[in-house]
Amino acid sequence: MRQKEVISNTRSTEEKVAESDHDRWILRLYVAGKTPKALTAFTNLKKICEEQLDGKYSIEVIDLLINPKLGVEDQIFALPTLVRKLPVPVRKIIGDLSNTERVLVGLDLLPIK
Repeated sequence: MRQKEVISNTRSTEEKVAESDHDRWILRLYVAGKTPKALTAFTNLKKICEEQLDGKYSIEVIDLLINPKLGVEDQIFALPTLVRKLPVPVRKIIGDLSNTERVLVGLDLLPIK
């Protein structure tokens, strides 16, 4: 009887972890230094995340001037580039992210018209 309770609690924890991973957004912004375009992209991304993702996100800024090898994994060929790592599928958006509607569609936060 006691063993069943333990198994039941374990499943509940696994379900909670799966649920939290489902709701979590992991975003990477690839830039090359602190250029005006890179700073604009970060500002626009931060604003969109605060308005749309309710604190369930993390943004990792990767400066390819400091770590050029980090762009190989995501096959970065233009900067700035936003990569949505989670939720899957992976998505990429190139530019300073100033077109909010385009970014929302690219992140699957807004349906395509």
